[in-house]
Amino acid sequence: MQLAYRKYGEGQPLLILHGLFGQSGNWNTLAKRFGENGFEVYTIDQRNHGLSPHSDIWNYEAMADDIKEFINEHNLENPILLGHSMGGKTAMFFALKYDGALDKLIVADMSPRAYEPHHDIVLDALNAVDFSKMNTRKEAEAVLSEYITDFGTKQFLLKNIYWEDTAGSKMNWRFNLPIITKNSNETLVAVPERTSNVNTLFLRGEKSNYINEAVDIPEIKERFPNYKLQTIANAGHWLHAEQPEAFYQAVIDFIK
Repeated sequence: MQLAYRKYGEGQPLLILHGLFGQSGNWNTLAKRFGENGFEVYTIDQRNHGLSPHSDIWNYEAMADDIKEFINEHNLENPILLGHSMGGKTAMFFALKYDGALDKLIVADMSPRAYEPHHDIVLDALNAVDFSKMNTRKEAEAVLSEYITDFGTKQFLLKNIYWEDTAGSKMNWRFNLPIITKNSNETLVAVPERTSNVNTLFLRGEKSNYINEAVDIPEIKERFPNYKLQTIANAGHWLHAEQPEAFYQAVIDFIK
């Protein structure tokens, strides 16, 4: 699958993968900084997100294969792969399936383990938005507000609204909501029980519960023995957005 992407800078390839319901544009500011400091940065729309094609097949194996195809298509040598949340698990799947293909791996606030379902309210909210009966973002936001109280989450989701036709008469979601809803549990699975010796940085938000030392460190050690764990202070799951300077410094120190 040919994935949509944005490119910044020149140097060693650095590929960045967004999380669930995200898109490449979420990483513009950080990507530009990395691009100004010796890296050829590719922010990628994963399948069924952003401007990339929609597909009925949506799982981590397929998304990892998409990244392999992307690397081959662009003739990228010695790439670094950074992924947040769902993108972090895609990155882990890739590193374990194609061991030796990466120079370094950065996983932002995601563990190799399986997670319990926790996206049901967001999916209910998104599916409650009926674009056949509304044509403004404000109307869509009002529906989301019936389910979601967090302002940041609502704004993050609303960035995915676009005009489906040139006449501007029909809005829709950029992501493939029917398939994501149907296969939502695919984002929760554990990564395979394999081992990769790639140098790996796990970043976690101090206020996030996605990486728990007692539960997750054994899983990380088993699969990525050459790992380092670093905590970003005063940050939750959206650590790159909540503490961009600290996140940038942690990544640049690791990849430089």
